Amino acid sequence: MQIGIIIIGDEIVNGSRQDSHFVFFRQLLQQHGLYMAWAQYLPDDRAIISRQLVQSFKEKIPVFVTGGIGATPDDHTRQACADALNLPLVPHPEALKTIEVISAEYGDRLDSPAHFQRAKMADFPLGAALIPNPFNNIAGFSIQEHYFLPGFPKMAHPMAQWVLDQYYRQNFFQHKLNTKAALVDGIPESRIVPLMEQIEQNWPSIKTFSLPTIREDLPANEQIHQYRLEFGLKAWGKDCAILPEVWEDAVKKLKQLGATNIILLNKSSEG
Repeated sequence: MQIGIIIIGDEIVNGSRQDSHFVFFRQLLQQHGLYMAWAQYLPDDRAIISRQLVQSFKEKIPVFVTGGIGATPDDHTRQACADALNLPLVPHPEALKTIEVISAEYGDRLDSPAHFQRAKMADFPLGAALIPNPFNNIAGFSIQEHYFLPGFPKMAHPMAQWVLDQYYRQNFFQHKLNTKAALVDGIPESRIVPLMEQIEQNWPSIKTFSLPTIREDLPANEQIHQYRLEFGLKAWGKDCAILPEVWEDAVKKLKQLGATNIILLNKSSEG
């Protein structure tokens, strides 16, 4: 199963804070036999977030969304989600009750400005379900397989684990992914495009990929004239069984195209 990731925050987009979500989610999904379909970084902009959510809701795959569910003026994710689904924001009774307890612990009256501001974090799109937050008990929310989490990793990461355990345990390790890859010297990427197209035409379940790399072991003035590609194939589930056959044929044709050296990558299989 594949899952999308949306990471929201001006501070991440402009580089003032280093993102730790991408690596975490990639590892979390791999640990459960799940895979990242795509990842997006978005600013704290209500219109942009809403526009991207409209698209992701159409895709009908689970999506984790981090950031922007607080109660400060630069937090727009809750409102953007409601806009994307054409739903009103309404107080969630259970979330509001928890926030009332938190306000009482701070000594804030329920008619105080501090509580009123804090209570905004219980406003979710109509029909949303809660995601418990073990760090400070201020919940995230989910709707239509989109899981909205705080931007703080200490909160978001255990909440994401809860979501997987709660909703997707039956999907753990259901679809194996195998990858074969090698570094290929001596031929430019343009020359292998027909081979990639032929492979995907003959075996529609196999996906090809190619990534040009720089020969760091060569002098700078020679690097541009020496081609090195990371070339590979990917297969999922039952189609992994045919991957060795397809790979053997691909390697043979790479040599025919003029590859001078093919170095199999050690970490070429995962699943």
